[in-house]
Amino acid sequence: MKIAVFVKRVPDTESIIKIKENRQGIEKADLSFVMNPYDEYALEEALRIREKAGEGEVVVISLGPEEVKETIKSALAMGADRAIHALVPESPEDPVVTAQGLKAATEGESFDLLLFGKQATDTDNGQTGTIVAELMGLPSAAVVIDVSVDGDVVTVHREIEGGEEVVTLPLPAVLTAQKGLNEPRYASLKGIMAAKKKTVDQKEISLTDSSREVVSVEYPPTRPEGRIVGEGVEAVDELLKLLREEAKLL
Repeated sequence: MKIAVFVKRVPDTESIIKIKENRQGIEKADLSFVMNPYDEYALEEALRIREKAGEGEVVVISLGPEEVKETIKSALAMGADRAIHALVPESPEDPVVTAQGLKAATEGESFDLLLFGKQATDTDNGQTGTIVAELMGLPSAAVVIDVSVDGDVVTVHREIEGGEEVVTLPLPAVLTAQKGLNEPRYASLKGIMAAKKKTVDQKEISLTDSSREVVSVEYPPTRPEGRIVGEGVEAVDELLKLLREEAKLL
């Protein structure tokens, strides 16, 4: 089985985010970057499928500037067999443009399974994998928490509101991984050394212009300070009143 795993370079979730003065984005100069955490679940699942089958190939695909190579190296060190770097001057934030670029990066390849993280932790669009599936005319399932491959069919469990949904798809298919699918492994010293010898094919991709415009980026509203409305049972009536009239929770 040949599996594609699409990974993205994102700011470390521990980073302190600063918004640009023009409110059109965030300052990236002093940020540290990592592989998108949801993409790690996708990569780990691909490695497990290959290991269970005893054969196959896991190909990592990433779209972005030269700096993306660090993320690709991390994926290769975890155990991916080779990588494709779709080189563009800057990583697009529009999921449609991103999906078009990733589809172009797969040209000349034939994959049985295409795995994405359910969303990227920087833009949180949660759309790219599904759009790629639509562009390629492939069946897809999003937010999967269990994957089982049997011949030319994949069965997945996916999260829905209030429960789980079990879906069976013919291969090739596109899946997006949710937290809980597995526990991603750490790169071993052996894996890090082996990654230096693995192939990274670089493709220069031409992206289409985005049809959307970022109007403004703002910090989330500051939470108001908590307050004590009383003590003991005497405070219950006042608390219920505030929950109903101020918080609008009742």
